[in-house]
Amino acid sequence: MSVLVLYAHPYPRHSRMGRALLDGVRDLRDVEIRSLYDRYPDFAFDVAAEQKALRRAKAVVWQCPFYWYGVPALLQHWFEKVLTRGFAHGPGGDALAGKPLLWVTTTGTPKSAYEADGIHAHPFSAFTSSVEQTARFCGMRWQEPIVVHAAHEIDRAAVDSAVATYRKRVEELGGGAS
Repeated sequence: MSVLVLYAHPYPRHSRMGRALLDGVRDLRDVEIRSLYDRYPDFAFDVAAEQKALRRAKAVVWQCPFYWYGVPALLQHWFEKVLTRGFAHGPGGDALAGKPLLWVTTTGTPKSAYEADGIHAHPFSAFTSSVEQTARFCGMRWQEPIVVHAAHEIDRAAVDSAVATYRKRVEELGGGAS
């Protein structure tokens, strides 16, 4: 496996953009998609299995909606349980060192909502530091994220464009065409 996609959407069947993005990379060879909410609805991780998948990967993608200025609860819990000292950071914790990390996220509001006079009063980048720092703390190489704004409202052309961008980026990370 070259690219591990960790998908963390608490309501995946209600997310047309999440499905479209996953469908856009699902057929790529050397890509493994792990849906965390499907695997761990009780939040009880198989830490050894998750760490094994991370070790096999040459690159990692965290795909999730942007909830309350961060990642969904299960992905945050995954960070806490899987990215342990001695594995992902600290002495001997170099299992992820140098691996590219791509964050792919969707928002419910338009890009304009992330302006000084918008509802969120700050640029989107003001809210990304904790996700970025999580990757960097683990020695991963942070990639420019893919952010799809107003995901439930955008038209088909915008969906197709986002999917094409995602597919290209995953191919560049090592998930070759099938």
